[in-house]
Amino acid sequence: MPAAMVVALSAGLLTATAPAAHAASGATLPFTSVEAESASTTGTRIGPDYTQGTLASEASGRQAVRLTSGQRVEFTVPRAANAVNVAYSVPDGQSGTLDVYVNGQKIAKTLAVTSKYSYIDTGWIPGAKTHHFFDDARLLLGQSVQPGDKIAFQSTGTQVTVDVADFEQVDAAATQPAGSVSVTSKGADPSGNGDSTQAFREAISAAQGGVVWIPPGDYKLTSSLSGVQNVTLQGAGSWYSVVHTSRFIDQSSSSGGVHIKDFAVIGEVTERVDSNPDNFVNGSLGPNSSVSGMWIQHLKVGLWLMGNNDNLVVENNRILDTTADGLNLNGNARGVRVRNNFLRNQGDDSLAMWSLYAPDTDSSFENNTISQPNLANGIAIYGGTDIAVKNNLVADTNALGSGIAISNQKFLDPFSPLAGTITVDGNTLVRTGAMNPNWNHPMGALRVDSYDSAVNATVNITNTTVTDSPYSAFEFVSGGGHGYPTSNVTVSGATVKNTGTVVVQAETQGSAKFSNVQATGVGAAGIYNCPYPSGSGTFTLDDGGGNTGWSSTWADCSTWPQPGQGNPDPDPNRNLAKGRPATATGSQDVYTPGKAVDGDANSYWESTNNAFPQSWTVDLGSVQAVRRLVLKLPPSSAWGARTQTITVLGSTDGSTYSTVVGSTGYRFDPATGNTATVSLPAGTNLRHLRLTVSANTGWPAGQFSEVEAYPAS
Repeated sequence: MPAAMVVALSAGLLTATAPAAHAASGATLPFTSVEAESASTTGTRIGPDYTQGTLASEASGRQAVRLTSGQRVEFTVPRAANAVNVAYSVPDGQSGTLDVYVNGQKIAKTLAVTSKYSYIDTGWIPGAKTHHFFDDARLLLGQSVQPGDKIAFQSTGTQVTVDVADFEQVDAAATQPAGSVSVTSKGADPSGNGDSTQAFREAISAAQGGVVWIPPGDYKLTSSLSGVQNVTLQGAGSWYSVVHTSRFIDQSSSSGGVHIKDFAVIGEVTERVDSNPDNFVNGSLGPNSSVSGMWIQHLKVGLWLMGNNDNLVVENNRILDTTADGLNLNGNARGVRVRNNFLRNQGDDSLAMWSLYAPDTDSSFENNTISQPNLANGIAIYGGTDIAVKNNLVADTNALGSGIAISNQKFLDPFSPLAGTITVDGNTLVRTGAMNPNWNHPMGALRVDSYDSAVNATVNITNTTVTDSPYSAFEFVSGGGHGYPTSNVTVSGATVKNTGTVVVQAETQGSAKFSNVQATGVGAAGIYNCPYPSGSGTFTLDDGGGNTGWSSTWADCSTWPQPGQGNPDPDPNRNLAKGRPATATGSQDVYTPGKAVDGDANSYWESTNNAFPQSWTVDLGSVQAVRRLVLKLPPSSAWGARTQTITVLGSTDGSTYSTVVGSTGYRFDPATGNTATVSLPAGTNLRHLRLTVSANTGWPAGQFSEVEAYPAS
């Protein structure tokens, strides 16, 4: 289908299209997808459901159709086709078949279904549950169908949940290129019965500088290929030439010039064992290589790339049903282009760059379509320099992941953090973001994460479309819990529709500039701004203009907004200052500003001595209606009574302050609790509260053990 994958919404089909003067998101694909829930059925529709561990939560569109024996789902064919691929699930431990009907007539072929490659357990990954419920099965129909024709799938005994059907017009098998070396000439068995490993090795050796031809057929390889360089491996098409192996190429280095194209590699990987190289490519293809037109399925990882892969191009491939990543540039990638690929049902990041040992540099993920990664992210950039993520379509992420993650999570050392310019442009994110059970709070559709170190690279996020995120659109977090800042981030030209909770989820210190971010259908509030750890610093949202539909701020940092909850009225008895970031013009020894908002009346802030006036400031996180302050000193009788002369000031932007209450002397006496109450005028609205102390009769410094701010007088 030109321009984009078709993705389901509850009311039908959504095609990702481009804003004016901008390229469309996603890959140009040779098939059109139709959701089962939009088809006619005698079965039961399930979902929508976003709960980790449920079948519907892993389905495209978070909905599917369950068939019991004799029940069917009937699709209206959207385009001329002679082949179909069906995403489905069967109960654990079961297998069976689906009968196939074309315009009411049962055809001789059936579609085999199995749970063999599903129900993956990764107990060593914190927060993981049994996952990877769906699988894909494909069928050449043996006839052509036209738009408007009907194709039905009927259960023959096994319960089958049908998710989506991909309809495709498959071209005829290609013919052998002149001068190529056929693997069958070296003894390969196209029936799939014999072991063709040695025949492939001999053909590769004989065809140096030329082409190894893989004719139509099924070929079994029992061990991996290595020493592959300066050669093209070419098949008759991915529906015709099929290599059955769980380890295709495994080599640590290559002189390059390897071109792999137009066949399928289908494995037998049924579990995820990270120590096993159960991958289509493990290691290096060498510089100036390419992978195109491939169908890659039932492996641990599609391409796990290490070493020298300079200027590699990976394009026009399908990577399906892997138990871990679809593709991972595992450090030292230079000038790699991954574009126009389709990935479905990955058990980890669908596309990842991980700058381990050396930075990935000047590499990009462009115009890819990603559906249903069921553990981790659609696209993840872990470190690297001058990286681009452009015009991708990501849909239906599940646990532990965002649609796109820009992160300094290192996993191992040595790691190269984000550097240079990270370009995130023109991406469409549909139903992405998920609850993280390790954090017990959600991950946004697009996440910038200072997990193990501050994000100091320039991160430009432009022309993003976020639709139906179950939680937030843009998240800024330090996922390791250290409070490292995210800085130098711009978000511009975004369209946000129907977020479950908020548009911006800010959980760490730092800043981002937002321009022309337009939101509709916001579930709870525009902004959640509650940096963690409490008191670690502030996150500043700079308004670049043109922002609409998300000006409100979630009122209560002690609770998480729930999808569609709406923003509750703030508790009039809640201390708005508690745990918020505090600063001062000076501090004496260990008596730092945060001591005045830590909830402990026995700890205190003390300013620089003998240097009046001195100021203490707290950031409430958003503009708040404040009507009353309670100022405290430690209640111990050892603190003698004193009077402090204090001016109360306020600001909505942290730059321009105005006087709220003029200079006044406030009496603190341990006999009456060592507290003073300040009433603020009606209409006082501020984000930044500043107390300037110009005198203290008990000590030559400003002193507060607690500053409490309340919305009620």
